[in-house]
Amino acid sequence: MSPDSPKSHTKFKQKYQLPYTLIADEDHAIAEAYGVWGEKMNYGRKYMGVLRTTYIVDPEGRIARVFEKVKPENHGEEVIEALNVLSKA
Repeated sequence: MSPDSPKSHTKFKQKYQLPYTLIADEDHAIAEAYGVWGEKMNYGRKYMGVLRTTYIVDPEGRIARVFEKVKPENHGEEVIEALNVLSKA
């Protein structure tokens, strides 16, 4: 989910051959509801944006794990490890 447009999501999905639906949250209502729309800083400039966060949702629809301040590098492996641990619980 990101505030990018549906058209942008379609291009991203095709480029990376993603097998799942991407959610366009252009008005950032979902991000605000989850508390992940907030102030960011880049090169000394403050602005509002998505605070990178990953949620693992269990089969009953409950949030089982939250990863805050996500860095894309190696995050996939971190999520897979967490899924493996949760599946054994």
